[in-house]
Amino acid sequence: MTEFWLISAPGEKTCQQTWDKLMVATARNNNLSTNNKFNIPDLKVGTLDVLVGLSDELTKLDTFVESVVKKVAQYMADVLEDSRDKVQENLLANGVDLVTYITRFQWDMAKYPIKQSLKNISEIIAKQGTQIDNDLKARASAYNNLKGNLQNLERKNAGSLMTRSLADIVKKEDFVLDSEYLITMLVVVPKISYADWQKMYETLAEMVVPRSTKLLFEDNDSGLFSVTLFRKAVDDFKHKARENKFTVRDFQYNEEELKADKEEMTRLSTDKKKQFGPLVRWLKVNFSEAFIAWIHIKALRVFVESVLRYGLPVNFQAMLIQPNKKNMKKMREVLHDLYKHLDSSASVIDAAMDIPGLNLSQQEYYPYVYYKIDCNLLDFKV
Repeated sequence: MTEFWLISAPGEKTCQQTWDKLMVATARNNNLSTNNKFNIPDLKVGTLDVLVGLSDELTKLDTFVESVVKKVAQYMADVLEDSRDKVQENLLANGVDLVTYITRFQWDMAKYPIKQSLKNISEIIAKQGTQIDNDLKARASAYNNLKGNLQNLERKNAGSLMTRSLADIVKKEDFVLDSEYLITMLVVVPKISYADWQKMYETLAEMVVPRSTKLLFEDNDSGLFSVTLFRKAVDDFKHKARENKFTVRDFQYNEEELKADKEEMTRLSTDKKKQFGPLVRWLKVNFSEAFIAWIHIKALRVFVESVLRYGLPVNFQAMLIQPNKKNMKKMREVLHDLYKHLDSSASVIDAAMDIPGLNLSQQEYYPYVYYKIDCNLLDFKV
């Protein structure tokens, strides 16, 4: 994805002149960037006090809603698991890709009526962001629990013979059941010790039924053998088996339990499939909502900051710049030359410098109004 610079400069005689000047300096002559006008409607200005307070509130709201946008995007990637290459095509705003949405930005009058005060509009967005954040937590928690339980069961059905579930391995006919005196035990034997087992198993305790062992299953390292003996010899048999590095699995055949295990696995797998579609749909819709809200916050910030900096009547041009990666430094210099007359103090402040008492680490300061929009929303490269 890509990075945008959302800037504003005061209108010269007209706002169109401000736009033309930028285009000549950055796009027409030296191809430093791709530029678009960023249309902000005539919003209600309110009092200076309100604007100053709102400026701080919008900074926090911007950070919060951006975090919601990123959380929804990241969770979309987690949910899509093996189809992560499909993430980007699901991250749309108003049905179009993010770059198209930003470069053709139109204020949503239905969601954020401009007859309302700036404070009301910011409160609508804050409420919306909080709602999406809370819903995401609840949905993610439910889906993650389901996924976690299923993974635990899957792990039980995989892994080594020492620990894995035996539900899909053993059958009723492998056991002597309902006998007062006899019991069938299951023993894990390393492959290299098969010959030793065959030679020794009848003598590991006094009451082992001769020729009762049978290989039921094997993995890469071991085999699972059944052996039948008298109940009273169990402890002795276990002890001797351990001495010879044969592991007796603690297992009693219970048809109901094994059936319940299999049914639980099927149920969880079905539930996960059932929830997957609606969850992805919810993520798509709410990613779009959160992203749209976020870009409206950027618009509000440009408006508020422009009025505070350039004064009344409202007369500024908001412009969206997509700098070419190789020319970012040059682009900054060109913008500085264009707008340094707006604020002479800005020329001594280098964004990389840390001046005590000036909080520049979070937001670089330039003579023009500037906000960055970074569309790299995922922690990994798709």
